Amino acid sequence: VQLQASGGGLVQPGGSLRPSCVASGFRLEDYAIAWFRQVSGKEREWVSCISSSGDPTYDSSSVEARFTVSRDNAKNTVYLQMNSLEPDDTAIYYCVVVGPYHCGGASSYTGRWGQGTQVTVSS
Repeated sequence: VQLQASGGGLVQPGGSLRPSCVASGFRLEDYAIAWFRQVSGKEREWVSCISSSGDPTYDSSSVEARFTVSRDNAKNTVYLQMNSLEPDDTAIYYCVVVGPYHCGGASSYTGRWGQGTQVTVSS
């Protein structure tokens, strides 16, 4: 049972990336999936969550204006479309299962973490 984040990379300010989160060993269609990020030397912070029914929530208005979380249950995958990227978005991005169906309490997740995917925004 595992979630694997991938699709990060190096992009210039103002650019876009779309990391994906693929589930293996289980079907994620009945689970809420959250994205977190961690800047080196700082604590992980919650970025976004999507419920099993596809309802998104975001940490801040700045993130909501630029990021879009979505899911494709047929592909057992959740995506985080990130546009207008800024240097402050540079971090390792992680995806996790935060519970069945709903995103309540997602920002307080204290479970296990996978490897994450590195996003670097730099000119």
